[in-house]
Amino acid sequence: MLSNIGIPGLILVLIIALIIFGPSKLPEIGRAFGRTLTEFKSATRELVSSGDEEKEEKKSNLTAVEKQSDNKAV
Repeated sequence: MLSNIGIPGLILVLIIALIIFGPSKLPEIGRAFGRTLTEFKSATRELVSSGDEEKEEKKSNLTAVEKQSDNKAV
């Protein structure tokens, strides 16, 4: 969707944003947008790392169960 905008479309969007919000509000809006992206990225990393931790825990539990079953079989 955004790949179809191109340079002229991007310039048009920036001019419209400048007209709507004014030059004093644009840096504030940019900072807020940047903070939002940073928080989103950190939350995504936390979810991915917690998923990896759960996989490792399940793997270690499975290995322990396999070892117990091997010891009982012998």
